[in-house]
Amino acid sequence: MKPICIWNSGDLLGEGPLWCSKSNRLYWVDIKGQSIRFYEPEEGLYQSFPMPSQVSCIAIKEKGGLLAAMGRELVSIDLERLSIKNLIKVEDKFPNNRFNDGKCDAQGRFWIGSMDKSEEKESGSLYCLSNDMSLGKKLSGLIVSNGIGWSPDNTIMYLTDSKARKIFAFEYDLNLGSIHSKRVFANIEKKDGFPDGLAVDADGHVWSAHWDGWKITRYTPDGSVDQVIHMPIPRPTSCAFGGKNLDRLFVTSASFGLSEAEQAEAPLSGGVFEIEVGISGMPISMFNGY
Repeated sequence: MKPICIWNSGDLLGEGPLWCSKSNRLYWVDIKGQSIRFYEPEEGLYQSFPMPSQVSCIAIKEKGGLLAAMGRELVSIDLERLSIKNLIKVEDKFPNNRFNDGKCDAQGRFWIGSMDKSEEKESGSLYCLSNDMSLGKKLSGLIVSNGIGWSPDNTIMYLTDSKARKIFAFEYDLNLGSIHSKRVFANIEKKDGFPDGLAVDADGHVWSAHWDGWKITRYTPDGSVDQVIHMPIPRPTSCAFGGKNLDRLFVTSASFGLSEAEQAEAPLSGGVFEIEVGISGMPISMFNGY
């Protein structure tokens, strides 16, 4: 399982990778670089779209275009026309907050968390945007809401709080779009960095990127460590399954905040990586509102 850098894009804060099986395209964002990027392996095509402000994550809309989190707003983006439409703004009482990671559940709802940009206050929350465009707060008290995913049978939802160094698991009701019975799925020790984005494979194992940990960890459904993939960069940020058979793990990374010595040690920091893991993931769900 050797990581191969497929694009040394030099992202400041590459995040939120997702694979669209319809277009055979990998999307991700560079938050601090204020851009949305995509890669088409068959065509060998890379493209980047500058944004007017930071975009923390995206979802593909069934009706076309992208749903994106931009600061404290959810927006609709048409990359072909380069148009942006504001939809919903949140957390006026927390101007130092911003949205962070988000994903769609199997019913096409968009789950997204917020964070304190200083990574100190428990002012972050978890929201769910329903298909009728109503936004509900589902959880409070988070510092850095991050990696989200679901078990293959959609009975468990995973959520990361990076600053707390924990991945949580909840009982999940797909029909209602509700979470309950919060528990700690995994505690990450200081020496292993901070848990960041995650992906769940078809066997129900959780793959988590370790910021400042130089690795990706695969956890079994009971939270124990199954295997570790060592990365050539200190700050892998997130991962997603992709490729025609969904058996490739794509990993984004960050170069922001690294010293000159650290950059020299890891010159591929900020690049995007592909790992042939031989394990299949699950296709993403699209947002089916608006």
